[in-house]
Amino acid sequence: MAPVQKRRHHQTCRGHSLPEVDSPGVQIAIMNKSTPTRIQTLTDAGFWGVDTLHGLLAQQASRQPDALAVADQPDKEGLTGTPSQRLSFAELDAASTALAGQLLERGVGADSRVMVQLPNIVELVVCFFAASKLGAVISPLPVQYGAHEIGHLSATLGATAFIGCPSFKGDNLLATAGSVLPELLVMAMGSDLDALVREVPPGASQNIEAHSAGLEDPANRILTVCWTSGTTGTPKGVPRSANMWLATARATAEAGGYLPGERLLNPFPLVNMAAIGGFLFAAVELGCALVLHHPLDPALYLRQLQEEKIHFTIAPPALLNQLAAKPEFWGAFDFSALRAVGSGSAPLSPDMIRTFESDYGKPIINFYGSNEGLALFATPDTAASAELRASHFPRFGVPGLEWPGQTHKAVASKVIDVDTGADVLDPGGVGELCFAGATVFDGYLGTDNSEIFTDDGFFRSGDLVEISGDPPNYYRIVGRCKDIINRGGMKISPAELDTLVEAHPDVAEGAVCAYADDVLGERVCVCVVPTDAGAPPTLGAICDFLSERGLARFKLPERVHYLKALPRNPMGKVVRADLQASLQGEAATAT
Repeated sequence: MAPVQKRRHHQTCRGHSLPEVDSPGVQIAIMNKSTPTRIQTLTDAGFWGVDTLHGLLAQQASRQPDALAVADQPDKEGLTGTPSQRLSFAELDAASTALAGQLLERGVGADSRVMVQLPNIVELVVCFFAASKLGAVISPLPVQYGAHEIGHLSATLGATAFIGCPSFKGDNLLATAGSVLPELLVMAMGSDLDALVREVPPGASQNIEAHSAGLEDPANRILTVCWTSGTTGTPKGVPRSANMWLATARATAEAGGYLPGERLLNPFPLVNMAAIGGFLFAAVELGCALVLHHPLDPALYLRQLQEEKIHFTIAPPALLNQLAAKPEFWGAFDFSALRAVGSGSAPLSPDMIRTFESDYGKPIINFYGSNEGLALFATPDTAASAELRASHFPRFGVPGLEWPGQTHKAVASKVIDVDTGADVLDPGGVGELCFAGATVFDGYLGTDNSEIFTDDGFFRSGDLVEISGDPPNYYRIVGRCKDIINRGGMKISPAELDTLVEAHPDVAEGAVCAYADDVLGERVCVCVVPTDAGAPPTLGAICDFLSERGLARFKLPERVHYLKALPRNPMGKVVRADLQASLQGEAATAT
Protein backbone atom coordinates (compact mmCIF):
# COMPACT_ATOMS: atom_id res chain seq x y z
CA MET A 1 0.00 0.00 0.00
CA ALA A 2 1.49 3.32 -1.03
CA PRO A 3 1.63 6.15 1.48
CA VAL A 4 -1.40 8.42 1.33
CA GLN A 5 -0.61 11.68 -0.43
CA LYS A 6 -1.70 14.77 1.50
CA ARG A 7 -2.06 18.49 0.88
CA ARG A 8 -1.79 21.20 3.48
CA HIS A 9 -2.71 24.81 3.91
CA HIS A 10 -2.77 26.90 7.04
CA GLN A 11 -5.34 29.05 8.77
CA THR A 12 -5.04 31.14 11.89
CA CYS A 13 -7.75 31.16 14.56
CA ARG A 14 -7.52 32.70 18.02
CA GLY A 15 -3.74 32.55 17.99
CA HIS A 16 -3.52 28.88 17.03
CA SER A 17 -2.14 27.54 13.75
CA LEU A 18 -4.58 25.12 12.20
CA PRO A 19 -3.07 22.93 9.46
CA GLU A 20 -5.84 21.31 7.46
CA VAL A 21 -4.93 18.00 5.85
CA ASP A 22 -6.86 16.27 3.08
CA SER A 23 -6.49 12.84 1.52
CA PRO A 24 -8.32 11.36 -1.46
CA GLY A 25 -11.90 10.50 -0.56
CA VAL A 26 -11.54 11.54 3.07
CA GLN A 27 -12.23 14.89 4.68
CA ILE A 28 -9.67 15.07 7.46
CA ALA A 29 -10.44 17.26 10.44
CA ILE A 30 -8.40 20.30 11.36
CA MET A 31 -5.56 19.35 13.71
CA ASN A 32 -4.80 22.21 16.04
CA LYS A 33 -1.10 22.92 16.51
CA SER A 34 0.76 25.45 18.60
CA THR A 35 1.65 28.71 16.92
CA PRO A 36 5.31 29.66 16.47
CA THR A 37 4.81 32.42 19.04
CA ARG A 38 3.55 30.01 21.68
CA ILE A 39 6.33 27.54 20.96
CA GLN A 40 8.99 30.23 21.18
CA THR A 41 7.58 31.70 24.40
CA LEU A 42 7.42 28.38 26.23
CA THR A 43 10.78 27.28 24.86
CA ASP A 44 12.47 30.50 25.96
CA ALA A 45 10.94 30.03 29.42
CA GLY A 46 12.46 26.54 29.62
CA PHE A 47 9.14 24.67 29.82
CA TRP A 48 9.28 23.22 26.29
CA GLY A 49 12.27 21.87 24.41
CA VAL A 50 13.33 19.46 21.67
CA ASP A 51 12.83 16.10 23.42
CA THR A 52 10.57 13.54 21.79
CA LEU A 53 9.14 10.32 23.15
CA HIS A 54 11.38 8.17 20.97
CA GLY A 55 14.37 10.44 21.59
CA LEU A 56 14.06 9.94 25.34
CA LEU A 57 13.85 6.19 24.78
CA ALA A 58 17.06 6.27 22.74
CA GLN A 59 18.79 8.08 25.60
CA GLN A 60 17.69 5.43 28.13
CA ALA A 61 18.62 2.60 25.76
CA SER A 62 22.12 4.09 25.60
CA ARG A 63 22.46 4.83 29.33
CA GLN A 64 20.93 1.65 30.77
CA PRO A 65 20.14 -0.79 27.94
CA ASP A 66 19.43 -3.76 30.20
CA ALA A 67 17.25 -1.98 32.78
CA LEU A 68 13.57 -2.90 32.81
CA ALA A 69 11.49 -0.46 30.75
CA VAL A 70 8.01 -2.03 30.66
CA ALA A 71 6.33 -5.15 32.03
CA ASP A 72 2.96 -6.79 31.49
CA GLN A 73 0.75 -7.85 34.34
CA PRO A 74 1.00 -11.57 35.15
CA ASP A 75 -2.50 -12.50 33.90
CA LYS A 76 -2.05 -11.08 30.39
CA GLU A 77 -2.49 -14.54 28.87
CA GLY A 78 -5.89 -14.91 30.53
CA LEU A 79 -6.94 -11.54 29.11
CA THR A 80 -5.49 -11.71 25.60
CA GLY A 81 -4.32 -15.27 25.00
CA THR A 82 -0.69 -14.14 24.74
CA PRO A 83 2.03 -14.52 27.38
CA SER A 84 3.28 -11.70 29.59
CA GLN A 85 6.36 -9.84 28.41
CA ARG A 86 9.11 -7.75 30.00
CA LEU A 87 11.23 -5.46 27.82
CA SER A 88 14.44 -3.64 28.69
CA PHE A 89 15.04 -0.16 27.33
CA ALA A 90 17.20 -1.58 24.54
CA GLU A 91 14.52 -4.15 23.69
CA LEU A 92 11.76 -1.54 23.75
CA ASP A 93 13.80 0.66 21.41
CA ALA A 94 14.34 -2.27 19.04
CA ALA A 95 10.71 -3.40 19.17
CA SER A 96 9.37 0.07 18.41
CA THR A 97 11.82 0.45 15.52
CA ALA A 98 10.70 -2.90 14.13
CA LEU A 99 7.03 -2.00 14.47
CA ALA A 100 7.64 1.39 12.86
CA GLY A 101 9.26 -0.42 9.94
CA GLN A 102 6.29 -2.76 9.57
CA LEU A 103 3.89 0.18 9.59
CA LEU A 104 5.98 2.15 7.11
CA GLU A 105 5.83 -0.81 4.70
CA ARG A 106 2.03 -0.64 4.93
CA GLY A 107 1.90 3.04 4.09
CA VAL A 108 1.73 4.46 7.61
CA GLY A 109 4.11 7.37 7.99
CA ALA A 110 4.37 11.03 8.91
CA ASP A 111 0.95 12.58 9.57
CA SER A 112 -0.91 9.25 9.31
CA ARG A 113 -3.70 9.02 11.88
CA VAL A 114 -3.70 5.62 13.54
CA MET A 115 -6.41 4.47 15.92
CA VAL A 116 -5.17 1.85 18.39
CA GLN A 117 -7.51 -0.21 20.57
CA LEU A 118 -5.44 -2.39 22.86
CA PRO A 119 -5.61 -3.06 26.59
CA ASN A 120 -2.72 -2.10 28.86
CA ILE A 121 -0.17 -4.48 27.38
CA VAL A 122 3.44 -4.07 26.32
CA GLU A 123 2.37 -3.94 22.68
CA LEU A 124 0.40 -0.73 23.30
CA VAL A 125 3.48 0.92 24.79
CA VAL A 126 5.50 -0.13 21.75
CA CYS A 127 2.85 1.50 19.52
CA PHE A 128 3.37 4.90 21.16
CA PHE A 129 7.11 4.84 20.53
CA ALA A 130 6.66 3.56 16.97
CA ALA A 131 4.22 6.39 16.19
CA SER A 132 6.70 8.91 17.58
CA LYS A 133 9.47 7.53 15.34
CA LEU A 134 7.21 7.78 12.29
CA GLY A 135 5.77 11.21 13.06
CA ALA A 136 2.33 9.58 12.95
CA VAL A 137 -0.60 10.56 15.13
CA ILE A 138 -1.68 7.81 17.51
CA SER A 139 -5.22 7.85 18.86
CA PRO A 140 -5.61 5.29 21.67
CA LEU A 141 -9.18 4.08 22.29
CA PRO A 142 -10.64 2.57 25.45
CA VAL A 143 -11.30 -1.14 25.07
CA GLN A 144 -14.89 -0.47 26.14
CA TYR A 145 -15.64 1.40 22.92
CA GLY A 146 -17.78 -0.54 20.46
CA ALA A 147 -18.72 -0.23 16.81
CA HIS A 148 -20.76 2.93 17.30
CA GLU A 149 -18.00 4.85 19.06
CA ILE A 150 -15.22 3.55 16.81
CA GLY A 151 -17.09 4.49 13.65
CA HIS A 152 -17.86 7.98 14.89
CA LEU A 153 -14.37 8.68 16.22
CA SER A 154 -12.73 7.34 13.07
CA ALA A 155 -14.74 9.79 10.99
CA THR A 156 -13.92 12.64 13.38
CA LEU A 157 -10.22 11.80 13.36
CA GLY A 158 -9.97 11.13 9.64
CA ALA A 159 -8.25 7.87 10.54
CA THR A 160 -6.00 6.20 7.99
CA ALA A 161 -5.32 2.97 9.90
CA PHE A 162 -6.52 0.91 12.86
CA ILE A 163 -4.55 -1.46 15.10
CA GLY A 164 -6.60 -3.80 17.23
CA CYS A 165 -6.58 -6.83 19.46
CA PRO A 166 -7.99 -10.12 18.16
CA SER A 167 -8.89 -11.25 21.67
CA PHE A 168 -9.56 -9.43 24.92
CA LYS A 169 -11.54 -11.19 27.65
CA GLY A 170 -13.09 -13.37 24.95
CA ASP A 171 -14.12 -10.50 22.69
CA ASN A 172 -12.68 -9.93 19.22
CA LEU A 173 -12.07 -6.17 19.30
CA LEU A 174 -10.54 -6.26 15.86
CA ALA A 175 -13.63 -7.79 14.25
CA THR A 176 -15.84 -5.16 15.86
CA ALA A 177 -13.69 -2.37 14.46
CA GLY A 178 -13.41 -4.00 11.05
CA SER A 179 -17.20 -4.13 10.76
CA VAL A 180 -17.42 -0.32 10.73
CA LEU A 181 -14.07 0.51 9.10
CA PRO A 182 -14.26 -1.30 5.76
CA GLU A 183 -12.17 1.28 3.90
CA LEU A 184 -9.41 1.58 6.49
CA LEU A 185 -6.20 -0.35 6.81
CA VAL A 186 -7.12 -2.59 9.78
CA MET A 187 -4.26 -4.54 11.34
CA ALA A 188 -4.24 -7.22 14.01
CA MET A 189 -1.58 -7.01 16.67
CA GLY A 190 0.13 -10.38 16.89
CA SER A 191 -0.55 -11.56 13.33
CA ASP A 192 -0.40 -8.61 10.91
CA LEU A 193 2.00 -6.77 13.21
CA ASP A 194 4.66 -7.96 15.63
CA ALA A 195 5.40 -5.43 18.39
CA LEU A 196 7.74 -7.71 20.32
CA VAL A 197 10.73 -7.97 17.97
CA ARG A 198 13.85 -7.73 20.11
CA GLU A 199 16.49 -7.55 17.39
CA VAL A 200 16.11 -5.43 14.26
CA PRO A 201 18.24 -5.83 11.13
CA PRO A 202 20.72 -2.91 10.89
CA GLY A 203 19.29 -1.75 7.57
CA ALA A 204 15.81 -1.40 9.05
CA SER A 205 17.14 0.60 11.99
CA GLN A 206 18.98 2.99 9.67
CA ASN A 207 15.84 3.42 7.57
CA ILE A 208 13.68 4.41 10.56
CA GLU A 209 16.42 6.62 12.02
CA ALA A 210 16.63 8.49 8.72
CA HIS A 211 12.85 8.81 8.60
CA SER A 212 12.74 10.19 12.18
CA ALA A 213 15.56 12.62 11.47
CA GLY A 214 13.57 14.07 8.58
CA LEU A 215 10.57 15.04 10.70
CA GLU A 216 10.08 18.79 11.04
CA ASP A 217 9.97 20.11 14.64
CA PRO A 218 9.12 16.68 16.09
CA ALA A 219 8.69 17.85 19.69
CA ASN A 220 5.83 20.13 18.62
CA ARG A 221 4.13 17.83 16.11
CA ILE A 222 0.80 16.39 17.18
CA LEU A 223 1.65 12.96 18.58
CA THR A 224 -1.63 11.87 20.17
CA VAL A 225 -5.33 12.46 19.87
CA CYS A 226 -7.04 11.25 23.03
CA TRP A 227 -10.76 11.58 23.65
CA THR A 228 -12.62 13.39 26.36
CA SER A 229 -14.76 11.27 28.66
CA GLY A 230 -17.93 12.35 26.90
CA THR A 231 -20.15 12.63 29.97
CA THR A 232 -22.19 15.45 28.45
CA GLY A 233 -22.12 14.43 24.79
CA THR A 234 -20.00 12.98 22.02
CA PRO A 235 -16.31 12.56 22.95
CA LYS A 236 -14.03 15.27 21.57
CA GLY A 237 -10.56 14.71 20.19
CA VAL A 238 -7.71 16.32 22.13
CA PRO A 239 -4.53 16.76 20.05
CA ARG A 240 -1.31 16.95 22.07
CA SER A 241 2.39 17.21 21.28
CA ALA A 242 5.35 15.65 23.04
CA ASN A 243 6.11 19.00 24.67
CA MET A 244 2.62 19.20 26.16
CA TRP A 245 2.87 15.64 27.46
CA LEU A 246 6.32 16.20 28.94
CA ALA A 247 5.09 19.28 30.79
CA THR A 248 2.29 17.15 32.26
CA ALA A 249 4.72 14.34 33.05
CA ARG A 250 7.05 16.68 34.92
CA ALA A 251 4.15 17.98 36.99
CA THR A 252 3.13 14.42 37.91
CA ALA A 253 6.71 13.40 38.66
CA GLU A 254 7.11 16.46 40.87
CA ALA A 255 3.93 15.65 42.77
CA GLY A 256 4.79 11.97 43.17
CA GLY A 257 8.45 12.58 43.94
CA TYR A 258 9.59 10.25 41.15
CA LEU A 259 13.26 9.32 41.26
CA PRO A 260 15.34 7.97 38.36
CA GLY A 261 15.16 4.20 38.07
CA GLU A 262 12.07 3.73 40.25
CA ARG A 263 9.29 1.25 39.51
CA LEU A 264 5.87 2.68 38.71
CA LEU A 265 2.64 0.67 38.67
CA ASN A 266 0.03 2.06 36.29
CA PRO A 267 -3.52 0.66 36.71
CA PHE A 268 -5.21 3.24 34.45
CA PRO A 269 -5.74 2.66 30.70
CA LEU A 270 -3.10 4.22 28.45
CA VAL A 271 -5.69 6.36 26.70
CA ASN A 272 -5.68 9.54 28.73
CA MET A 273 -3.80 12.07 30.82
CA ALA A 274 -3.33 10.02 33.98
CA ALA A 275 -1.57 7.13 32.29
CA ILE A 276 0.14 8.76 29.29
CA GLY A 277 1.36 11.90 31.04
CA GLY A 278 1.64 10.55 34.55
CA PHE A 279 3.36 7.27 33.70
CA LEU A 280 4.45 6.70 30.08
CA PHE A 281 6.25 10.00 29.47
CA ALA A 282 7.46 10.38 33.04
CA ALA A 283 8.88 6.85 33.11
CA VAL A 284 10.91 7.18 29.91
CA GLU A 285 12.25 10.61 30.83
CA LEU A 286 13.46 9.40 34.22
CA GLY A 287 14.43 5.87 33.22
CA CYS A 288 11.77 4.30 35.44
CA ALA A 289 10.29 0.84 34.94
CA LEU A 290 6.64 0.99 33.88
CA VAL A 291 4.61 -1.94 35.22
CA LEU A 292 1.20 -2.32 33.62
CA HIS A 293 -2.16 -3.26 35.11
CA HIS A 294 -5.75 -2.97 33.87
CA PRO A 295 -8.62 -3.71 34.15
CA LEU A 296 -8.45 -3.20 37.88
CA ASP A 297 -8.18 -6.44 39.83
CA PRO A 298 -7.54 -5.45 43.48
CA ALA A 299 -5.95 -8.76 44.50
CA LEU A 300 -3.61 -8.81 41.50
CA TYR A 301 -2.88 -5.10 41.89
CA LEU A 302 -1.73 -5.61 45.49
CA ARG A 303 0.30 -8.63 44.46
CA GLN A 304 2.10 -6.55 41.82
CA LEU A 305 2.76 -3.78 44.35
CA GLN A 306 4.56 -6.32 46.49
CA GLU A 307 6.27 -8.57 43.95
CA GLU A 308 7.45 -5.78 41.64
CA LYS A 309 8.63 -3.69 44.61
CA ILE A 310 6.71 -0.68 43.34
CA HIS A 311 7.80 2.78 44.51
CA PHE A 312 4.79 4.78 43.30
CA THR A 313 1.32 4.02 42.02
CA ILE A 314 -2.08 5.60 41.66
CA ALA A 315 -5.39 4.07 42.72
CA PRO A 316 -9.07 5.02 42.64
CA PRO A 317 -10.49 6.43 45.88
CA ALA A 318 -12.82 3.46 46.41
CA LEU A 319 -9.92 0.99 46.53
CA LEU A 320 -7.94 3.17 48.94
CA ASN A 321 -11.00 3.50 51.17
CA GLN A 322 -11.32 -0.29 51.28
CA LEU A 323 -7.64 -0.73 52.15
CA ALA A 324 -7.86 1.91 54.87
CA ALA A 325 -10.84 0.08 56.37
CA LYS A 326 -8.97 -3.25 56.46
CA PRO A 327 -5.59 -2.80 58.14
CA GLU A 328 -5.25 -6.56 58.56
CA PHE A 329 -5.45 -6.96 54.78
CA TRP A 330 -2.87 -4.25 54.22
CA GLY A 331 -0.59 -5.85 56.79
CA ALA A 332 -0.65 -9.16 54.94
CA PHE A 333 1.57 -7.68 52.21
CA ASP A 334 5.08 -6.29 52.16
CA PHE A 335 4.81 -2.75 50.81
CA SER A 336 8.12 -1.55 52.22
CA ALA A 337 9.31 -0.29 48.80
CA LEU A 338 6.24 1.88 48.28
CA ARG A 339 6.97 5.58 48.87
CA ALA A 340 3.62 7.20 48.12
CA VAL A 341 0.24 6.66 46.49
CA GLY A 342 -1.68 8.98 44.20
CA SER A 343 -5.41 9.24 43.69
CA GLY A 344 -7.98 11.55 42.17
CA SER A 345 -11.10 11.86 39.98
CA ALA A 346 -13.27 12.37 43.07
CA PRO A 347 -12.92 14.01 46.50
CA LEU A 348 -10.87 11.87 48.86
CA SER A 349 -11.72 10.79 52.37
CA PRO A 350 -9.74 12.62 55.08
CA ASP A 351 -9.96 9.50 57.25
CA MET A 352 -8.40 7.43 54.47
CA ILE A 353 -5.54 9.90 54.12
CA ARG A 354 -4.92 9.85 57.86
CA THR A 355 -4.89 6.05 57.96
CA PHE A 356 -2.44 5.74 55.09
CA GLU A 357 -0.10 8.37 56.47
CA SER A 358 -0.30 7.70 60.20
CA ASP A 359 -0.78 3.92 60.26
CA TYR A 360 0.74 2.76 56.97
CA GLY A 361 3.38 5.47 56.55
CA LYS A 362 2.45 6.17 52.93
CA PRO A 363 1.73 9.77 51.83
CA ILE A 364 -1.33 10.32 49.66
CA ILE A 365 -1.12 12.70 46.67
CA ASN A 366 -4.39 14.13 45.36
CA PHE A 367 -4.33 14.77 41.58
CA TYR A 368 -6.68 16.87 39.49
CA GLY A 369 -6.08 16.89 35.76
CA SER A 370 -7.58 16.46 32.32
CA ASN A 371 -6.67 15.49 28.77
CA GLU A 372 -6.86 19.17 27.86
CA GLY A 373 -4.02 19.96 30.25
CA LEU A 374 -5.32 20.82 33.70
CA ALA A 375 -2.52 20.01 36.15
CA LEU A 376 -3.16 20.55 39.85
CA PHE A 377 -2.09 18.42 42.77
CA ALA A 378 -2.10 18.53 46.54
CA THR A 379 0.79 16.98 48.48
CA PRO A 380 1.83 16.96 52.14
CA ASP A 381 4.07 19.93 51.28
CA THR A 382 1.31 22.04 49.71
CA ALA A 383 -1.70 20.89 51.78
CA ALA A 384 -0.52 19.42 55.05
CA SER A 385 -3.80 18.50 56.73
CA ALA A 386 -5.85 15.52 55.58
CA GLU A 387 -9.03 17.62 55.47
CA LEU A 388 -7.44 20.21 53.21
CA ARG A 389 -5.71 17.75 50.89
CA ALA A 390 -8.82 15.61 50.47
CA SER A 391 -10.70 18.26 48.52
CA HIS A 392 -8.49 21.31 47.93
CA PHE A 393 -5.78 22.10 45.38
CA PRO A 394 -3.18 24.90 45.43
CA ARG A 395 -3.98 27.81 43.15
CA PHE A 396 -1.02 27.24 40.85
CA GLY A 397 -0.01 30.09 38.58
CA VAL A 398 -1.88 32.83 40.42
CA PRO A 399 0.24 35.99 40.73
CA GLY A 400 1.56 36.50 44.24
CA LEU A 401 1.19 32.85 45.35
CA GLU A 402 4.38 30.81 45.61
CA TRP A 403 4.52 27.01 45.98
CA PRO A 404 7.28 24.41 46.19
CA GLY A 405 8.60 23.03 42.91
CA GLN A 406 8.33 24.19 39.32
CA THR A 407 4.81 23.30 38.18
CA HIS A 408 3.26 26.49 39.54
CA LYS A 409 5.66 28.46 37.32
CA ALA A 410 4.83 26.49 34.17
CA VAL A 411 1.05 27.04 34.35
CA ALA A 412 -1.44 29.78 35.12
CA SER A 413 -4.95 29.54 36.53
CA LYS A 414 -7.86 31.80 37.38
CA VAL A 415 -11.59 31.72 38.11
CA ILE A 416 -14.23 33.53 36.07
CA ASP A 417 -17.94 34.13 36.49
CA VAL A 418 -19.77 31.57 34.36
CA ASP A 419 -22.27 34.10 33.01
CA THR A 420 -20.25 37.30 32.64
CA GLY A 421 -16.69 36.05 32.22
CA ALA A 422 -15.46 38.51 34.85
CA ASP A 423 -12.59 37.39 37.07
CA VAL A 424 -13.65 35.97 40.45
CA LEU A 425 -11.13 37.07 43.08
CA ASP A 426 -12.85 37.13 46.47
CA PRO A 427 -12.52 34.31 49.03
CA GLY A 428 -15.57 32.06 48.86
CA GLY A 429 -16.24 33.08 45.26
CA VAL A 430 -17.37 30.32 42.90
CA GLY A 431 -16.78 30.25 39.17
CA GLU A 432 -15.31 28.35 36.25
CA LEU A 433 -11.69 27.25 36.53
CA CYS A 434 -9.56 28.49 33.63
CA PHE A 435 -6.08 27.17 32.89
CA ALA A 436 -3.13 28.10 30.68
CA GLY A 437 0.53 27.24 30.31
CA ALA A 438 2.88 24.51 29.16
CA THR A 439 0.54 21.58 29.87
CA VAL A 440 -2.48 22.94 27.97
CA PHE A 441 -3.59 21.88 24.48
CA ASP A 442 -4.48 24.22 21.60
CA GLY A 443 -8.08 23.21 20.96
CA TYR A 444 -10.34 20.28 20.16
CA LEU A 445 -10.07 18.37 16.92
CA GLY A 446 -12.30 19.52 14.09
CA THR A 447 -14.56 21.78 16.16
CA ASP A 448 -15.17 25.48 16.67
CA ASN A 449 -12.90 26.36 19.58
CA SER A 450 -13.90 30.00 19.81
CA GLU A 451 -15.84 29.48 23.04
CA ILE A 452 -13.45 27.23 24.96
CA PHE A 453 -10.70 29.83 25.47
CA THR A 454 -10.98 33.18 27.18
CA ASP A 455 -9.93 36.29 25.32
CA ASP A 456 -6.56 36.16 27.09
CA GLY A 457 -5.93 32.53 26.09
CA PHE A 458 -7.04 30.53 29.15
CA PHE A 459 -8.78 27.18 28.56
CA ARG A 460 -12.28 27.17 30.05
CA SER A 461 -12.38 23.84 31.86
CA GLY A 462 -16.11 23.66 32.50
CA ASP A 463 -15.31 22.85 36.14
CA LEU A 464 -16.72 24.95 38.95
CA VAL A 465 -14.36 25.76 41.82
CA GLU A 466 -14.53 27.81 44.97
CA ILE A 467 -11.66 30.02 46.14
CA SER A 468 -11.21 28.42 49.51
CA GLY A 469 -8.97 27.75 52.49
CA ASP A 470 -7.55 29.86 55.28
CA PRO A 471 -5.75 31.74 53.84
CA PRO A 472 -7.72 31.41 50.56
CA ASN A 473 -4.87 29.98 48.55
CA TYR A 474 -6.75 26.91 47.31
CA TYR A 475 -9.39 25.75 44.86
CA ARG A 476 -12.15 23.45 46.04
CA ILE A 477 -13.80 21.55 43.21
CA VAL A 478 -17.54 22.19 43.35
CA GLY A 479 -18.68 20.34 40.23
CA ARG A 480 -19.23 20.75 36.52
CA CYS A 481 -20.88 23.85 35.08
CA LYS A 482 -23.37 21.70 33.19
CA ASP A 483 -23.86 19.22 36.03
CA ILE A 484 -25.05 21.79 38.53
CA ILE A 485 -28.61 21.14 39.73
CA ASN A 486 -30.72 24.30 39.79
CA ARG A 487 -33.41 23.82 42.44
CA GLY A 488 -35.55 26.92 42.36
CA GLY A 489 -32.53 29.14 41.74
CA MET A 490 -30.39 27.40 44.38
CA LYS A 491 -27.35 25.77 42.75
CA ILE A 492 -26.43 22.31 44.03
CA SER A 493 -23.19 20.47 43.25
CA PRO A 494 -23.76 16.76 42.49
CA ALA A 495 -20.10 15.98 43.25
CA GLU A 496 -20.49 17.28 46.80
CA LEU A 497 -23.50 15.03 47.45
CA ASP A 498 -21.92 12.00 45.77
CA THR A 499 -19.13 11.93 48.33
CA LEU A 500 -21.51 12.17 51.27
CA VAL A 501 -23.93 9.56 49.94
CA GLU A 502 -21.18 7.01 49.32
CA ALA A 503 -20.15 7.29 52.98
CA HIS A 504 -23.48 5.75 54.04
CA PRO A 505 -22.77 2.26 55.43
CA ASP A 506 -25.56 0.64 53.39
CA VAL A 507 -24.48 2.22 50.08
CA ALA A 508 -21.98 0.41 47.84
CA GLU A 509 -22.15 3.11 45.16
CA GLY A 510 -24.07 6.34 45.13
CA ALA A 511 -24.56 9.43 43.00
CA VAL A 512 -27.18 12.11 42.52
CA CYS A 513 -28.77 13.62 39.45
CA ALA A 514 -31.47 16.14 38.63
CA TYR A 515 -35.04 15.37 37.68
CA ALA A 516 -37.54 17.79 36.23
CA ASP A 517 -40.07 19.56 38.44
CA ASP A 518 -42.87 21.91 37.34
CA VAL A 519 -42.50 24.16 40.40
CA LEU A 520 -38.76 24.38 41.09
CA GLY A 521 -37.39 23.41 37.70
CA GLU A 522 -35.18 20.65 39.09
CA ARG A 523 -35.02 18.53 42.21
CA VAL A 524 -32.46 16.02 43.47
CA CYS A 525 -32.68 12.26 43.03
CA VAL A 526 -30.23 9.98 44.81
CA CYS A 527 -29.24 6.87 42.84
CA VAL A 528 -28.05 4.04 45.04
CA VAL A 529 -26.41 0.65 44.61
CA PRO A 530 -27.13 -1.04 47.97
CA THR A 531 -24.61 -3.20 49.73
CA ASP A 532 -25.24 -6.93 49.89
CA ALA A 533 -26.02 -6.82 53.59
CA GLY A 534 -29.49 -5.95 54.79
CA ALA A 535 -32.28 -3.95 53.22
CA PRO A 536 -31.60 -1.03 50.86
CA PRO A 537 -31.44 2.33 52.66
CA THR A 538 -34.68 4.29 52.41
CA LEU A 539 -34.88 7.86 51.20
CA GLY A 540 -35.59 8.96 54.76
CA ALA A 541 -32.56 7.11 56.10
CA ILE A 542 -30.32 8.69 53.48
CA CYS A 543 -31.66 12.18 54.21
CA ASP A 544 -31.18 11.66 57.96
CA PHE A 545 -27.61 10.56 57.30
CA LEU A 546 -26.93 13.64 55.18
CA SER A 547 -28.61 15.98 57.67
CA GLU A 548 -26.48 14.61 60.49
CA ARG A 549 -23.45 15.68 58.49
CA GLY A 550 -24.69 19.23 58.26
CA LEU A 551 -25.95 19.25 54.68
CA ALA A 552 -28.25 22.17 53.92
CA ARG A 553 -31.89 21.16 53.73
CA PHE A 554 -32.40 22.43 50.18
CA LYS A 555 -29.73 20.00 48.97
CA LEU A 556 -31.44 16.89 50.34
CA PRO A 557 -32.64 14.39 47.74
CA GLU A 558 -36.37 14.02 47.24
CA ARG A 559 -36.38 10.75 45.32
CA VAL A 560 -34.35 7.56 45.54
CA HIS A 561 -33.60 5.24 42.66
CA TYR A 562 -32.04 1.79 43.18
CA LEU A 563 -29.63 0.33 40.64
CA LYS A 564 -27.44 -2.74 40.32
CA ALA A 565 -24.51 -0.57 39.18
CA LEU A 566 -23.92 3.08 38.39
CA PRO A 567 -23.38 3.90 34.71
CA ARG A 568 -19.76 4.91 34.20
CA ASN A 569 -17.69 5.92 31.21
CA PRO A 570 -14.38 4.18 30.33
CA MET A 571 -12.54 6.52 32.71
CA GLY A 572 -14.71 5.37 35.64
CA LYS A 573 -16.69 8.60 35.99
CA VAL A 574 -20.42 8.48 36.63
CA VAL A 575 -22.48 9.39 33.54
CA ARG A 576 -25.26 11.54 34.97
CA ALA A 577 -27.10 11.71 31.66
CA ASP A 578 -27.54 7.93 31.86
CA LEU A 579 -28.78 8.22 35.44
CA GLN A 580 -31.38 10.72 34.32
CA ALA A 581 -32.36 8.52 31.39
CA SER A 582 -32.90 5.58 33.73
CA LEU A 583 -35.43 7.65 35.69
CA GLN A 584 -37.59 8.38 32.67
CA GLY A 585 -40.62 6.15 32.47
CA GLU A 586 -39.75 4.43 35.72
CA ALA A 587 -41.18 5.41 39.08
CA ALA A 588 -38.38 5.86 41.59
CA THR A 589 -39.09 4.45 45.00
CA ALA A 590 -39.69 7.08 47.66
CA THR A 591 -40.41 6.29 51.29
